Amino acid sequence: MIRFNKPYMFGQELEYVNEAVIDGRLAGNGRFTKACHEFFQTRYGFKKVLMTTSCTDALEMSAILLRIQPGDEVIIPSYTFVSTANAFALRGAKIVFADSSKDHPNVSIDSIKECISDRTKAIVVVHYGGVACEMDQLLELCNEHEISLVEDAAQAIEASYKGRPLGSFGDCATFSFHETKNVVSGEGGLLVINNEELLKRAEIIWEKGTNRTAFFRGEVDKYSWVDLGSSFLPSELISAYLYGQLENVETIQTGRVRIWETYYSALQDLAISGMFTLPKIPSYATNNAHVFYIVCRNVEERNELLSHLKDKGIGAVFHYLSLHKSEFFKEKHDERELINADRFSDCLVRLPLHLHLTDADVAYIVDCIKDFYTKQ
Repeated sequence: MIRFNKPYMFGQELEYVNEAVIDGRLAGNGRFTKACHEFFQTRYGFKKVLMTTSCTDALEMSAILLRIQPGDEVIIPSYTFVSTANAFALRGAKIVFADSSKDHPNVSIDSIKECISDRTKAIVVVHYGGVACEMDQLLELCNEHEISLVEDAAQAIEASYKGRPLGSFGDCATFSFHETKNVVSGEGGLLVINNEELLKRAEIIWEKGTNRTAFFRGEVDKYSWVDLGSSFLPSELISAYLYGQLENVETIQTGRVRIWETYYSALQDLAISGMFTLPKIPSYATNNAHVFYIVCRNVEERNELLSHLKDKGIGAVFHYLSLHKSEFFKEKHDERELINADRFSDCLVRLPLHLHLTDADVAYIVDCIKDFYTKQ
C-alpha cells in the first residue's frame, strides 16, 4: 500500500527528545520551546510566537485573545476543518460561513463581503494547501469595517503572499505540526501574535490565565490568576522533536515541491483535455507543496476514482465536508447556497505526498490515474 501520508524523520528529532529527557525538564517552555520560538521569529519576522499543543489550541487562544463572546459574528470558510469554526463557537459566537472561490478552495472575498454585518467581530481565513488567500483585499476589508483578522495557516509553513510570509498579516495566525503537515511533531501547533496590543495578554492565556511567564522573567514577585486561559503550553518533548524537523525545513520543502511538480507535469495533458482540474497557484502566491489534489467532474467520478486507486494499493483521499451542511450546523445555517465549497467537498481528491515516495511510486500513481480516465 502506498500510504497517503508517512512522516519523515531525519534523526535529530530523537536525539533532541533524548536531550530533553536527560535535562529533566519535560513540562515545556524549556530550551527547545525557546529554540522553536526563536526559529519562527527570526526566519519569518513574526512579532511574537507561542508553541501550543495543537493548531486547534492556537485557534482557541485566538478566540480568547480577541474577546469573542455571545452575540459576536465570526466569518469562516465552510470548506475547512472543524477546528477553525469550533474555536470561535466555543466562545459563543455566531458562525457565518463563506463560500470558496470558483477556481480554488480558498475563501471567496466576494462571499465574505456578503456575510459582513454590524455584529461581525472577526474574519478567519484558511490558506488551503499552503496557497495564500488574497490578503490585500482582506486587509482592506478588515480595516474598512474595523474587523479583526485571523489566519488559519495550519498548512502554510514556508508559504508567502507577494514575498511576505503567511501568518504575518492577521492580528493572530496559527500553524499546525500534526503528522500530516510538512513539518511535524506528531501533534503540536503555534500561535503567532502580530497585533502588539495582544502580546502581553497572549502569554497570560498561554499560561493558564496566570502571569507566570512574567514571574520567571523577574517582572513580578509572585504569579497569580489574572485572566482567562488554559493549558495551551506543550511539553518540551513536542518542541524537541519539532526543532529537529525545523532544522531540515529546506530539505523537506525541496523534496515535496519536486514531487508536486512531477504530479502536475505528468497529469497536465489529462487536465487540458477536461478530465479534471489541477491546483491553481495565483501569481501572488508561492507553492509550499503541502497537498497535491485534482478536482473531478462530479461526486460519482470522484468516488469511482478513489475506489480504483484503493484497489491499486494507493491511499488517495478526499478532504473536508462543507461545515455548513454538517450534522452539527445544518439547522443553524441561513440557507445560503455555498456551491463552490460543496463542489470541492464532492469532487476533490488528494494524492499521496511525502518524502518516503519514490519516483517509481509517483509514476505508478500517475499511471493508475491515466488508466482510470482511459477507460472513462
